This record gives sequence, C-alpha cells and structure tokens, in this order.
Amino acid sequence: MALSLVKGQKISLAKESGGGLSQVIMGLGWDPVAEGEEIDLDASCTLFNENKQVVDFVSFQSLTSKDGAITHTGDNLTGEGEGDDEQIVVNLAEVSANVKYLVFTVNSYSGQSFDNVDNAFCRLVDSGSGKEIARYTLTEGGPNTAMIMAKLYRHQGEWKMHALGEPTDGYVVEELVPDMLKIL
Repeated sequence: MALSLVKGQKISLAKESGGGLSQVIMGLGWDPVAEGEEIDLDASCTLFNENKQVVDFVSFQSLTSKDGAITHTGDNLTGEGEGDDEQIVVNLAEVSANVKYLVFTVNSYSGQSFDNVDNAFCRLVDSGSGKEIARYTLTEGGPNTAMIMAKLYRHQGEWKMHALGEPTDGYVVEELVPDMLKIL
C-alpha cells in the first residue's frame, strides 16, 4: 500500500521500501480538465551540492544527468494515456558523491494553472519491486503554474524524502531555482 504524502512530511526511503533502495522512479501523470485542451506538464529534477549550488538539471531539455544516474524518459505534451505521462528514473547508488539534494518539480510549460489539470499526481516507485512507495496529488496546486513536489536528500548514509508541495510559478525548471533554494 502506498503512503499518501502530505505537505511537509518526511519519510525514510529505506524503511518505506522494506530495505535498501537502489533505484526509484518519480512518475508524473495528468489529464486536461477540458476535453481536447492540451496541457503540457513537465517533470524535472535539480541536483544540488552540500553548499546548495546547482550541479545539474534533468528535464525534457536535458534527459540524462552528467553522472548518468538520473534519466528522464521523455516529454509528454498532452497528458494522454493512462498512468505516468513522464518519468524520472534515479539510480541512487550512482548519484555523484558531491550531490546532497535531488529536488523534483512539476511545471506547466503550456502556462495553464493546476486549476485546469485533472487527475494530476506525482509518485515515487521502488523500481526493483514495482512497489509504489509514496504518492502526492496536485490538488493543492491551485492557480499556480509550478510546484516543488519533493526532495530526496542524503542523511547519515541513507536517502530520505521530504514531501514539499510548495506552489510557485514558472514555465521551465531553471525559473524555479530561487524558490527551491528557499526550501533547502
């Protein structure tokens, strides 16, 4: 059974997965509210070092991190289809040692606010077992065009997750960095 995340909640990924976690998938799914209306949401991951400096971005514009540990599966421009519309696959063991934080964001590249998006969710899956570890809905997104969903961070040799659910505005991930820095 997946843990439904609430804003501000912290979880240990090792405990939630029932052991060591080596690879996770952050999935994003959505449907347009109005039939035929195209909504382009984008999932992104920003990598920060211990000094809270950007090390790398993984998004529809840059599908693989410099260290090869994080991969975006590609851009979905419409939200059509069932399940995850976009995914970011993270091999935790291969994330560069200088990376302390992974911040996952969702933004509306097409400019619609989350009020215009139906069935939007973000989830974390243990790719080894296929078990959904956590799920976060975008229902609190409101009139904003972006949300800082969650951060994974290293703590005492273990990866942990902090559900953030912080609404903000921006069309591409780079515009969200100032707000990401506020929550690190």
